[in-house]
Amino acid sequence: MIVYVLSPIDLVPESLPVIGLIDDAIMIPLGVGLAMRLIPREIMAEHRTMALRRFPAGRMRFWRGCLIVAGIWLLLTALVVFIAVELLRRARS
Repeated sequence: MIVYVLSPIDLVPESLPVIGLIDDAIMIPLGVGLAMRLIPREIMAEHRTMALRRFPAGRMRFWRGCLIVAGIWLLLTALVVFIAVELLRRARS
């Protein structure tokens, strides 16, 4: 699955507006699900127990991290839009 995600060759190229991303949105979860099925239940249970012991509020940290990353992306997007609008405004005048 890692090879599929990192490969420059794609089933459907991202240059196609929406369809190019849909194949990734389908293939990656399928690959993760397949990998989880291939891992023996005992090993998965053992490592989940270790993860819960190590990070008791692991889910909370996950969401905090997601919010931080999303916030950074929103700020960068707003900055790019602001700069683009300013450049267009100056070009018109």
